[in-house]
Amino acid sequence: MSRWLNRVIGRVTMYRLVLLVLVAIAAAAVALSLVGALAFPVRDLLATGVVAVGASYLTSRVFALAFRTKPHPESSLITGLLLFFLFYPSTAASDLASVALAATIASSSKYLFAVRARHIFNPAAIGALAVSLLQLNAAVWWVATGALLPLTAIGAFLVLYRSRRLAVGVTFVVIAAVIGAARIAALGTDPIAALASALTSFPLVFLAGFMLSEPLTLPPRRWQQLTVAALVAVLFSVPFQLGPVFSSPELALVAGNAVAFAFGQRRGIRLDYLGKRRLTPTAWELAFAPHAPVGFRPGQYLELTVPHRADFRGMRRTFSISSAPAPEGPITVAMTVPDRSSSFKRALLELEPGTRVTATGIGGDFTLPTDATVPLLLVAGGIGITPFASQLAHLAASGEPRDVVVVYAVRDTAELGYAELLESSGARVVLVSRERPAALPANWEWAGIRLTGDLLREAVPDLARRRAYVSGSPGFVSDIRNALKRSGVRRILTDSFSGY
Repeated sequence: MSRWLNRVIGRVTMYRLVLLVLVAIAAAAVALSLVGALAFPVRDLLATGVVAVGASYLTSRVFALAFRTKPHPESSLITGLLLFFLFYPSTAASDLASVALAATIASSSKYLFAVRARHIFNPAAIGALAVSLLQLNAAVWWVATGALLPLTAIGAFLVLYRSRRLAVGVTFVVIAAVIGAARIAALGTDPIAALASALTSFPLVFLAGFMLSEPLTLPPRRWQQLTVAALVAVLFSVPFQLGPVFSSPELALVAGNAVAFAFGQRRGIRLDYLGKRRLTPTAWELAFAPHAPVGFRPGQYLELTVPHRADFRGMRRTFSISSAPAPEGPITVAMTVPDRSSSFKRALLELEPGTRVTATGIGGDFTLPTDATVPLLLVAGGIGITPFASQLAHLAASGEPRDVVVVYAVRDTAELGYAELLESSGARVVLVSRERPAALPANWEWAGIRLTGDLLREAVPDLARRRAYVSGSPGFVSDIRNALKRSGVRRILTDSFSGY
């Protein structure tokens, strides 16, 4: 099931997935209104939706032009749809004007409340909060209704699953639901009914799936993300007042965004493109020189932005860093390039040396343990070798001894990326490929044509005592993770390459 799900939702970028889900929820709201299952008239829904989305799209283009940057159409459409679900549907001119103002503030926040091209606050939340503080309108989060909850829950799950932030969403929903249910039960309501009321009357699932999970406003590390989720849940569920300011979902989220900003590296990273080299017949490595030192841990990723005439998948992609941390050294990433590749990959390969691009921060928890005595098992499928290249290069440069076994699965031996680095690292390398190579380096061995649980147990007899890292396509990662769990491996970290 997980393999099928990864394959289906991995075909689109996160922006496109969120946009499609929000459009589906909006369409469901209109359909429910037509049959009388939703209290709002269709004309009010359509008027508010058109104004919210239209104002967000147009003002996003205006601000992009003013700041001499390229607009992100999908991002503006998502912001508009989020605002549509927050404000009470209406055809009154004053209400529609306030929604348009909220969209304008949301668009401006991506540029005005930003640090080196990385915005601090969730745009829809800050737009709704500003209009509420100005007392022009109030966000009622009408999307929090039992009629829409099943579809909202499915959509939120898909987004959180695709972005690997299920733990963040679940943390928020559980804490907020428990606190909310306790408050309702304290008024004499049955606990089960109180819990149901908390889930259907408050926008827990919607906020968790489509706003709290926004990558640009989350801190880079998992423990930091969970801390922010817990904080937002408490602020969301416990009523408070600070002078004229009352508690609200949007205020809770904006406060969480501020804490997230304080946690990590929340800045845009300027990079000069140095050039590319062919890694394998279907893969390239690209090198970039940062304008200022960039700190990261081997195994982490960065998100690159390459302005171009983008297809539906957008102008941003995340890449695992393949180079070791170095004060003045270049940063390298690697990618496979199929015959029918995305506009992003084509644009990236066509960059001229010296071209400036940006990265919107570094993050990820696919990092080695600080305890050097922990034995490691690194399992890579194809281009999934990328984060391990960074880790092995770092270990070699630092001279730190580690007990490392690398299991590398490729379709063809010609597709072995970073083979020289693997050979020089001194790690034991177990190769799985369709054909047995005529010769292998001294620290390599060929184990078979297909990577299975039985092969892993035979090739690495002590794998149960090792900390395992698995990197590759979503299907590969899911299969190997399950095989390792059945073999008794207790600590498994994964890194999926969905492809784009």
